[in-house]
Amino acid sequence: MEEEIIIGKNPVIEALQTGRSINKVIISDQLNKKAERDLQVATKKANTILQKVPKQRLDQLSKGKHQGIIAYVSAYHYASVQEILNRAEQKEETPFIIILDEIEDPHNLGAILRTGDATGVHGVIIPKRRAVGLTETVAKASAGAMEHIPVARVTNIVDTIEKLKEKNIWVVGTDEKGTKDYRTLDGETPIALVIGNEGKGISRLVKDKCDWTIHLPMKGFIPSLNASVATGLLMYEIYRKRYPLGE
Repeated sequence: MEEEIIIGKNPVIEALQTGRSINKVIISDQLNKKAERDLQVATKKANTILQKVPKQRLDQLSKGKHQGIIAYVSAYHYASVQEILNRAEQKEETPFIIILDEIEDPHNLGAILRTGDATGVHGVIIPKRRAVGLTETVAKASAGAMEHIPVARVTNIVDTIEKLKEKNIWVVGTDEKGTKDYRTLDGETPIALVIGNEGKGISRLVKDKCDWTIHLPMKGFIPSLNASVATGLLMYEIYRKRYPLGE
């Protein structure tokens, strides 16, 4: 099976704790003793090999950004769209899905997964082409959230939107010229929010399939926000409506 690496303390610990298939964990010979003991316990519970190597070896594998810890794991298993829908049903919650239309920056994807986990998103859908997939950089940027939130990788976003609509899920696009203010979103609607590419936004074909579009009001000179920041604001708006203060 194809092998990947996870880099950094939090992503590796999360992977160990969630039962992901880990082939081996390697640590730097300069790692602090407490972290080493914690990893000894975690790898023993996970029945995984722990190996200590010179720090230079980890530098070579990760360009120096490893915090003294790297794990070799089986290639990430992508979920299906149906598994995402099943997750909402199992939790007895109204579906809340994020669709990313050609997001290219792994740090944006990682940040979106991290906030999605915090706000109760049931899953994220990404395209197979012209978009970043699940990599070690995404895992690190997600601070471990990638192990908790399912990601489906689909061939055609437009076809996927049609199938979600058949499941009575409303598909809402984001656009600086969107017809409605983002604050009009409610918490009761089964919803899939579509976020566009960092530079081009949502493609025309995808936008045409959205039920409506929303925008974030901007009072300054810059017309748009970073993709992960904008997505975070939208996810927390849904969270705010679903879980009012005091409930």
